[in-house]
Amino acid sequence: MISRLSILILLIFTACSNDGTNRNPYLQEIGFRFEANLNLPSYSPLTNTGSAVYIQSDLAGTRGVFVINAGFDQFRAFEASCPNHAPNDCSTMELDGQIATCSCEDYQYSLFTGQLLNRPDDENRYYDMLEYNASYSGGSVIISN
Repeated sequence: MISRLSILILLIFTACSNDGTNRNPYLQEIGFRFEANLNLPSYSPLTNTGSAVYIQSDLAGTRGVFVINAGFDQFRAFEASCPNHAPNDCSTMELDGQIATCSCEDYQYSLFTGQLLNRPDDENRYYDMLEYNASYSGGSVIISN
């Protein structure tokens, strides 16, 4: 009976899990809400699947936000500051089609997935892009954290 109770307690403790995310030590998660009206010229490229735009840092995120139309009224939004070092003079990434590039190390990230595409093959921990909430409603993309 004690053996069964021990196994049950062990299962309860191992079944409890955290959300599985590893907090990025370089980027703070700040609260904001931004609405990108797709009828405005600066955000109208988002009406096309695969198109991305950069939203300045004074409006959203730490160093700004990249937003991409992933298709079927689905949008993804990512922090524009490189996730693999603290924000500095070269950490604001540049948009090149569907790729964001950090000029500090030439790291490249997919705006469809947020993943680091040219991850170095070493023992260091590398982070993918910090993703924000993005939803589509009434001709606007609402980005928030």
